[in-house]
Amino acid sequence: MIVRELTTLAEFEALHGVFDEIWRPEPTNPPVTVELMRAFSHAGNYVAGAFVDGRLAGGSVGFCAPPREASLHSHVTGVVAPGAGLALKRHQRSWALARGISTITWTFDPLVRRNAYFNLVKLGARPERYYENFYGEMADGVNAGDESDRVLAVWRLTAPRAAEEAAAEVAVAADPDGPAVRETASSVVLVQLPEDIEGLRRDDPATAKRWRMAVREEFGGRVRRGWTVIGFRDGGYVLRS
Repeated sequence: MIVRELTTLAEFEALHGVFDEIWRPEPTNPPVTVELMRAFSHAGNYVAGAFVDGRLAGGSVGFCAPPREASLHSHVTGVVAPGAGLALKRHQRSWALARGISTITWTFDPLVRRNAYFNLVKLGARPERYYENFYGEMADGVNAGDESDRVLAVWRLTAPRAAEEAAAEVAVAADPDGPAVRETASSVVLVQLPEDIEGLRRDDPATAKRWRMAVREEFGGRVRRGWTVIGFRDGGYVLRS
């Protein structure tokens, strides 16, 4: 696998096609346009692709947030080959550090368990903000039919990774029939996630909606009140007050 910056219109068009394959958006509302990729790249921002056997298997597009030296915001990353996501993030990290940037941020759907695991466990990023319906209605094959709640992941590239060992009481349990909210006075809680929220959106939208509201209230509410996300285990977020 080779990860490198993309610089030509043909490469931007190929990445646009990969994103279209992943998200299946309405033609008028792609995650990022070819023109924006060209503009971002020309202005010195981050547009990169992962190649497997010479074929584009994913990519990532980000832009520097003001002040320029402070952070890189990774707007969209999508892959269609195993391992390409981690390879892209490692490349993104090296790219940022080479330019004196020590923080990378991005938003992700807090209900998608595999993404949460990847972001918190594989990379060591931490959610620090919760936004309700951040993008509004999203008419694509992944997000349609749900509100676009997002959390802001913050990846501090030079900070040491702290071990998380605290015992946690379950505040939201992933029961077979949906989210089970439990009363707890513990200062460390676990908010579990559904195994496959995307499947629930398609097959059981009412339960998917219940999950959105439960995680918004129990996870998002705690984050807004100043709780800190200290890890991810047992299929859920671990938070400390």
